[in-house]
Amino acid sequence: MNFKRIMKHLSSGRAAIRRAFPHSTLDAIERAIRETEAQHNGQIRFAVEAALELAPLQAGQSARERAVEVFSQLRIWDTEHNNGVLIYLLLADRDVEIVADRGVHARVGQEAWETICQEMEAAFRNGKYEEGVLTGIRSLGRHLAQHYPRAGEKVNELPDRPVLM
Repeated sequence: MNFKRIMKHLSSGRAAIRRAFPHSTLDAIERAIRETEAQHNGQIRFAVEAALELAPLQAGQSARERAVEVFSQLRIWDTEHNNGVLIYLLLADRDVEIVADRGVHARVGQEAWETICQEMEAAFRNGKYEEGVLTGIRSLGRHLAQHYPRAGEKVNELPDRPVLM
């Protein structure tokens, strides 16, 4: 059990999300997802969570494990072409995880996700949350455009609005 991590999570709350992601930033993220999705047939969601609850912390739940749970809760796996991708930020840890549906992951691969996460985390360390998320969305969009080029009429299967947890 990591006492320092537990204290950090217990002291983080929804106010931390509002400071890092004011309404104008959430609007910019939503626009970026919508604009990026216009260039490919992939589906992108962004979710930010202030902190984990005590029980998962005591059990040592990682940001990755939580991201997989959120991917399922938001039903990102339920896209027609298995082309959904979640960008998940656990704010207390400043840890970014990308979880992609099996179709996307098989084409893009873990190395690309890790590069995007590292770019975002570097911006977050400098307090540049909006810039970091927008950079991540655009980088992700380039991969999706390569592997899921826009074809025909696009149906937006997942909401573009960021999820605050």
